Amino acid sequence: MSDEPDGDDGADADAGENGENGASEGGVEPLQERTEELRERLESAETESDLDEIETELEAIEADLEPLVEAEAEDAEEGDDEDEEGPATTLSSDLETLGTDLEESRGPYAEDVVRELDEATEEVAETRWTDQGEAELEAAVEAYVAEVEELLAGEESVEGIEDAETLDTVERLTAQLEAVGSAIEAADLDPDEDGETLAGLVEATEELRAAIEDAQTWDDLSVREQLDAQGYYDVLSHNKDYPPEWGALKVHEKQGNVEMVLLALETFESDFMEEHALEALERMGDEAALETMAGRAEKRNRPAIRILGKIGVADEAVVETLTEYIDADSDPLLQKVTFRALGEMGSEAAVQPLANKLLADDPDTRSRAARALGLIGDTRTIDPLADVVADDEEDTVRASAAWALNRIGTEEALDALGEYDDDRSYLVQSEAERAAQV
Repeated sequence: MSDEPDGDDGADADAGENGENGASEGGVEPLQERTEELRERLESAETESDLDEIETELEAIEADLEPLVEAEAEDAEEGDDEDEEGPATTLSSDLETLGTDLEESRGPYAEDVVRELDEATEEVAETRWTDQGEAELEAAVEAYVAEVEELLAGEESVEGIEDAETLDTVERLTAQLEAVGSAIEAADLDPDEDGETLAGLVEATEELRAAIEDAQTWDDLSVREQLDAQGYYDVLSHNKDYPPEWGALKVHEKQGNVEMVLLALETFESDFMEEHALEALERMGDEAALETMAGRAEKRNRPAIRILGKIGVADEAVVETLTEYIDADSDPLLQKVTFRALGEMGSEAAVQPLANKLLADDPDTRSRAARALGLIGDTRTIDPLADVVADDEEDTVRASAAWALNRIGTEEALDALGEYDDDRSYLVQSEAERAAQV
């Protein structure tokens, strides 16, 4: 009698060896071992060359694994365990994660810095800024240029701007930022040899983006500037620099006559006077304007909401109105001024709705929510903010949450930043270092 198994027994033996999901464990295990070795190499990699070698090996493992994944998929369709994930499929997911970690380990590169700077330059050029906003931008750009000059010392210098006196503020700032980008490109920085310089450029550019985000903007061109561009005010003598209506408004502002400024707002029908009356009220921040601004805020008037923030009184009805705008994801400009105003008011009633926005899909929304919570300073938000610092995918959002914890300033809030003094994000790291100095 033959000792060889019959056909059915052989088939059963093969099935037992391959397992229910089809892929041979013996085939997957060596790939798992190679993957673990590759992860260890990634953790100790120091140069771009190291990372390139790891990427090549990763691609080889993926190629070897592909037929095993396909076999598992075919067997799953034929069997009863379609929802059960086989070892090859699991390893495929691990390789995908490893690939993500590999990409995050690369750089920073000069082209990444230049791309961020180009976006910042475009924002400066295309946004309409208030006088205050232009002043804030000038300070931010001046600091940025100085920082880049210091970082690139011995490599490249930022060229001066020709005919700068003929340019307006925004044009000049845009030209300066373009010159910085050219200098960074010309420096031909190597991610290995110039890693410290590149890291400094990344940090400086992130700080510039944050400063641009915070600078004050106009929603539309001011009426006065439109008229001025057409020579409307050229006929005025030097003793009458302003129309009488505006001149009176300026005097009332200086004297603190809130009721007179409100009267001007309600009486004059021109956009010009409305604009400057609202600006005066925003600078004054007087509680006497609360009722009028609350009425305008009910109509989603953004300048009125800004003024309510400057007034800083957490009136129950006002807070109720503004809280409704927290979820206005389709109107980010309204959402932006609302978050800021509620933060400036210190509204405890807005804490939970704002905290919910820490989980929003949009990183700018999460960042603004974190900063608003920091302005409010409610200690109940320490844990949610600490979770953002720990888990959020965007470093700008993490930095905002770290800023908020510093702003809250309690021992618990500051302790939450203790472990981030060597964080991958320099903004988060600087907030952690600031917390440690308190």
